[in-house]
Parts: sequence; C-alpha cells; structure tokens
Amino acid sequence: MRNTKYILDIALVGLALSVLVPCSALAQGDTSRGKQLYVECAACHTFNNDDDELGPGLQGLFGRQAGALEDYYYSTVLSNSGIVWNADTLNAFIADPQAAIPLNRMPYSGLPDAQDRADLVEYLRDASE
Repeated sequence: MRNTKYILDIALVGLALSVLVPCSALAQGDTSRGKQLYVECAACHTFNNDDDELGPGLQGLFGRQAGALEDYYYSTVLSNSGIVWNADTLNAFIADPQAAIPLNRMPYSGLPDAQDRADLVEYLRDASE
C-alpha cells in the first residue's frame, strides 16, 4: 500500500508540472536579465556537468530527465519523478521547488516573480546548450 501511494504521488507531481503553466502562458524571457538572476543559482550550479559542485551541472539541461546525471546524488523523489526538463517544468520547479517536487533536496525557497522566472529559464535554455 505504501509503495502504491508513493507511485501515485510521483505520478501526480509529474502531471502537476506538465500542466501548471502552459508554454504559451510563459512570458518572453530576457537572457541578459536571466544571466543576472543566475548569479544566485551559480552558488551551487555550473554549466559543466563534470564539476564537483553542490548541485548538478546544467549542461544539456533541456530535454534531460530529472535525476539523470550519473555522478550526482539526487533525492529519490526527483530521480523517480519522470520529469523531463523543459521551459514549463523548470518554470514550475523554480517557482517553488518544494511545492513542485515535495521532499527534494534543493535548498531553495523559489523565485515567485513570473517575469524573473521567464528571464532565468530563457537564459538557462541558451547557456545549457
């Protein structure tokens, strides 16, 4: 019974992330402003997946399944979420990581402003390629 509830919780998280903010509802992002906002993220994340940082590397982030880098220890809920990072899933996660994926290990309270998130996501899209 407990495993069934866990699987249902993970499925609901994935569903919630896929419908929280439709792509068309995202504001157009400003990469130069997003780069300024990324400074806070850079405390834990780089764009080099081989760096030994607090957070996983962001190179190739878009289209990658959450929890997929082999050399990083992710929370079980993130690894089992089935989420694939794209503009919508990143927007929801960056808004409030604990609401998006409860019990994940990212110690970040979130970025509440929609335009800030759009700017950051646009920067992440460009910089992670």
